Amino acid sequence: MSLQDIYHLTSTVQPLDTEAMAEARSRQQVLTKPPGSLGRLEELAIQIAGIRRQAIPTLKQKTVIVMAADHGVTSEGVSAYPSAVTSQMVYNFLRGGAAINALARQAGAQVVIVDVGVATEIHHPALLDRKIASGTRNMATEPAMTQAQMIAAINTGIDVLNAQVAQGTELVATGDMGIGNTTASSAITAALLQVPVANVTGRGTGLNDEQLAHKVQVIEQALAINVPAAHNPLDVLMKVGGLEIAGLVGVMLAAAAQRIPVVIDGFISGAAALIAATLCPIASQYFIAGHISVEQGHALILKHLGLTPLLTLHLRLGEGTGAALAMNIIEGALHAHREMLTFAEAGVSGEVHPNPVD
Repeated sequence: MSLQDIYHLTSTVQPLDTEAMAEARSRQQVLTKPPGSLGRLEELAIQIAGIRRQAIPTLKQKTVIVMAADHGVTSEGVSAYPSAVTSQMVYNFLRGGAAINALARQAGAQVVIVDVGVATEIHHPALLDRKIASGTRNMATEPAMTQAQMIAAINTGIDVLNAQVAQGTELVATGDMGIGNTTASSAITAALLQVPVANVTGRGTGLNDEQLAHKVQVIEQALAINVPAAHNPLDVLMKVGGLEIAGLVGVMLAAAAQRIPVVIDGFISGAAALIAATLCPIASQYFIAGHISVEQGHALILKHLGLTPLLTLHLRLGEGTGAALAMNIIEGALHAHREMLTFAEAGVSGEVHPNPVD
């Protein structure tokens, strides 16, 4: 798939089905509860009705797609952990021993691990090996990726999402693994939102004040050297992004094209969502913000995209953990929408004056 093919994919993304949403909204008005009393749960049910083109939607199979890759910028000392942790954690995912595995099991979701650019070779039967390069280059001295690498990573996300949908996935959550990826996400956010680097850069895996100041300086250097074009999200992605972030962009665009709701995780997934939505604004209608991360740039991304997070749990782990937790809330919203009785069905008296007149 070429760059033109990616742009073509974005042109196939359609707005939500307003007729299905109207029917879902009407149903919410006659269920055995005061209108609006289920708050965000009602909004979720209506949004997903529009996504799926079903007034009473069901989401039977849930999948968390975790993209993993390394970052050359870690050579600048921007992380409290060595880059070797990326591959070590991928093995942990594959053994089922990480937080995302535990939370996905609780949510009844499968976890798909994709190596799109881990620096070391990983061999495991459950791994989707789609390695494009052994990590990005050091964006503090040169572009993180070539255009060909970026396109290949986006296509990997598209292919993985389409394969999962072909196997029955109806709700997808995005996850990530890559030491150094908060640095790339901060650079993307600063470039696209045109805000100071310090305003969108956090402590990542636990930096102290001195290390945080150094991280900010490295990102500023990367932006000054590469000069990514703020009006061109793919130029930003190529120059200061990551292979796993590009993969998630592909997942999100393909999901929107396939009318699959996407639960966005934290800051790294948020950076991918920012790129995807800048490239294809309609795609954001398919996004659900699972939570708001401690990483300060994430709040700015969600505000820019007009997304309200479902959870505020002070998470900063990544992996898709917040998105997996949010899947439970989404399922709850659909169960209530589908299984509650109407006032007429239950024989319960409705509101006496549904449209009061002064």
